[in-house]
This record gives sequence, C-alpha cells and structure tokens, in this order.
Amino acid sequence: MSDAVDLKPALQARISELHPSLVELSEWLHAHPETAWKEHESAAKCASSLREHGFAVEENFVGLDTAFHAVAGNGPLRIGLMAEYDALPNIGHACGHNLIATMSLGAAVALASVADELGITVEVFGTPAEEGGGGKIEMLDRGAFDGLDFAMMVHPAPVDVVRARPFAVEHWEITFTGRASHAGSYPTQGVNAADAFTVSEVAIGLLRQQLPSTVRVHGIVTHAGDAPNAIPGHTRGRWYVRAGTMAELEETAAKVKRCFEAGALATGCSVGIIDES
Repeated sequence: MSDAVDLKPALQARISELHPSLVELSEWLHAHPETAWKEHESAAKCASSLREHGFAVEENFVGLDTAFHAVAGNGPLRIGLMAEYDALPNIGHACGHNLIATMSLGAAVALASVADELGITVEVFGTPAEEGGGGKIEMLDRGAFDGLDFAMMVHPAPVDVVRARPFAVEHWEITFTGRASHAGSYPTQGVNAADAFTVSEVAIGLLRQQLPSTVRVHGIVTHAGDAPNAIPGHTRGRWYVRAGTMAELEETAAKVKRCFEAGALATGCSVGIIDES
C-alpha cells in the first residue's frame, strides 16, 4: 500500500499532462453524438486514442461492431475500466457519456504508466448501448469480462459520492390501437387511442401515492395522433420503471402494467407492451 501511495504524485502529474487531450476528446464526442449500437466513430476515436498511448486494442470486440477492448501491462491483477460513449436520441450527450469515456481513458492511460510498479494489467472496455440497449449485459453474456478482478467507472453527477445507488430497470414500448374517425363529423365511431394514454397516465399518477421512495416511473408519448380533427387510432410511447431491487421492480412493474391495461379497458382500445430492457 505504501508503494501505491508513493505513486500518487506521478499519477497526478500524468493526468495533468493528459488533461488538454482529454478535454479535446470529450468535446469531440459531445459534438459527434451517436445512439445505441451506432457509435462507430465514437468507438473508433476512443480506440485510436488508446492505441496512441501504447495499448493493444481489439475492435469489434466479442462480435459487437461498436465495442472494443484495450490492454496495457501484464500484471496478475486485472483492472477493468468501462468507457461508455452512446448518446440519447435527438438530445445528444445529456447524460455525459462523453465524460465517462474520457475519464475512463484518462485513468487507464495514467495507470498504465505505473502498471509494472503495481503489478497490474489495465484493461479498457468500450461498452456500447448503455442508453436502453443493455450493451454491458450483452458483453457479459459473451464472456467479455471473464477473469477481471474488478471493474469500475465514473459517472458525472451534481454531487460527489464514492458509490452511486444503482436501480433495476425495465424499458417498455407501449402502443394503443383503437379506431380512427373524423372528430367533427363522426366522433361516435372513433375509439380514441390518445385517451387511452391519458387514462393510463392519470392512473400512474395516482399509483405514485403508494409507491416507495426507491421507485421511479417515467415515460413519454412519442406518437399521439396525426391531426387535431382526427380521433387517433394508434398511439405509441416509451416508459421506464426503476426500483431498488429486482423483487421491488417486478412488483412495481405489474402495478404499472395494470395502469396501461386500465387505459385500454376504459377506452375500448387494445394495448401492447413490448419489453425493450
């Protein structure tokens, strides 16, 4: 431990030396947002940066086009650093994945400079599709992280904490199908798929009174109709349910799904719930 402490000034100096290029990389990623499974330029940019710093880099890692694996050092202790770089659709890097990638790369390059002294192998994993794609789960299932002693990353936040509290999450696409009709001439012939969302959202709002503080329910209507004078026959939305444990998530998800079923029942629509987790 004393040897590791003695290396801190050297690591701090290396980070200071890297700082301008890290800021440049972060700003480049921010200016070139790519969504889940489409982060071709972002993954290549990060891989190229690590290669320039002496890492051996494998792109298209475990058969995923936008994943990579970079290695420096050959010590018995394997340290994994996760680099996320996907952005949100139509919003960009609102969750700061450009910062996550940059911080992981910066930490890895600095650690690589003292890998021999510490007896470690430094490994960077480019992990695509964090925003709704489950990229790390896919990589885990393919054996990407086998043999690591530990893995870590840093996520930007408005507060500094050593460990963030994780949430279990389900992602859904919700669709309601009714019957379109002219709202002025033939309103009684319509089955309003937009009303189904209204009923569902009211039900979810009332449900929140009985939900524990560890639960989050949030979503958006992505298609609510085509014209104000036409009763919508088809609507679509995306919803997330988060909870502190898998058991709590399962219980909450069942309640929220009943809210969407209530919207269908009240309006006469049919409802579809597709799990995108």
